[in-house]
Amino acid sequence: MKTHFLLITLFVSGAVFGQTHNGPWTLEECVRHAQDNNITLQQQELQVRQREIQLDNAKGSRLPQVSGSASENFSFGRGLTADNTYSNTNTTSTGFSLGTAVPIFQGSRLRNNIKESELDLKAATADLEKAREDMSVAVAQAYVQILYNMELLDVALNQVVIDSLQAERLSAMLENGKASPSQLAQQKAALGQSRLSATQARNNLNLSLLDLSQLLELPDPEGFSVVRPVVPIDGILLGDPEDIYSEAIENKPSVKAEMFRLDATEFTIKSAKGAFLPSISANGGLGTNYYTMSSAPSATFMEQIKHNFSQYLGISLSVPIFTGFQTRNQVRSAELSRLNQTLQLENTKKTLYKEIQQAYYNAVAASEKYRSSVDAQASALESFDLVKAKYENGKANITEFNEARDSWLKAESDLVRSRYEYLYSAKLLDFYRGRPLKF
Repeated sequence: MKTHFLLITLFVSGAVFGQTHNGPWTLEECVRHAQDNNITLQQQELQVRQREIQLDNAKGSRLPQVSGSASENFSFGRGLTADNTYSNTNTTSTGFSLGTAVPIFQGSRLRNNIKESELDLKAATADLEKAREDMSVAVAQAYVQILYNMELLDVALNQVVIDSLQAERLSAMLENGKASPSQLAQQKAALGQSRLSATQARNNLNLSLLDLSQLLELPDPEGFSVVRPVVPIDGILLGDPEDIYSEAIENKPSVKAEMFRLDATEFTIKSAKGAFLPSISANGGLGTNYYTMSSAPSATFMEQIKHNFSQYLGISLSVPIFTGFQTRNQVRSAELSRLNQTLQLENTKKTLYKEIQQAYYNAVAASEKYRSSVDAQASALESFDLVKAKYENGKANITEFNEARDSWLKAESDLVRSRYEYLYSAKLLDFYRGRPLKF
């Protein structure tokens, strides 16, 4: 199967699907459980939360900054008195202040930073959606492999039944003198080979179940199984790849994420250019203090706090004159980042176009392969039935029987594989259109 053999996206609502589950799992349940519990997705969700915090910080930069302070000082020895003379005395002073600074104009950098942070958050959210799609891909691939192995096990077990019946028939014929011991021995050898194939098929199925259970972060794969859906093949239509690409451009999160990042670079450039402009801020505050001298009486604490109370207001202007070309270089760097992001967006679109074209040609080839496999399986089965009838009537030997059986088994295996390839290759095209895939 191809790397992107099946893509499935599932939009669900409601309570989180717990790890306790009774009975076989459907694909929808597997996808939902993986999306809720996978560690990689949880890490991606943390990235979104980080972007949310960055956006809050950007918005908070427009708000006033308020700070308060308190101080206590002690002075010993010779010092200046209230009479402007020096004497040996001990003094204490207690001060309280509250100040604030309010940004008025920062070269539009605050507004541009907010816009940039909003787009970064949208890009991170789109990245999360892409990660969910990728997880759905992995789960669906593992699920499909299980279904394929289940069908192969059915074929192998069916062959064990056929060989067992043939061995019983030859054993009865040997007792009646109508078969030789070598014929029975050859048939038992064939039966042993069929049982070995069935054991290998069962082991492959168990391994594929283990792979999916680990992908779902299940603590124990014991008892884990999946539902085998009934999937119709007839009536599947393949869309035009150009039309599919046009729709995919509008809905794929991988493209949306790069577009958001490209839009964000515009505000990065504006923010960098804003450093050329002056910045204006307002500030204000209030304060008071309490003062005592050991050599002279002092007013009470409350009287001094009241009488020494002061306030101030001010506006500051900062004009950049020369910054060692740092601002200019920041603008140049931001412009180069925008060019790079433009190329990244185009590369993402080209990759998407290539994937859709490949998916379309794979679906066309899978359709032809499936129809050929149907004819090949029917012919192989008919040939096996004829050889089987001849073998049971003594007109064919065990070698001819085994060759016909092996050809039929290969045709059955090819049919199962081509059936799934055709189905999911066709459904893959629906995925690129943004449609939920069902089977």
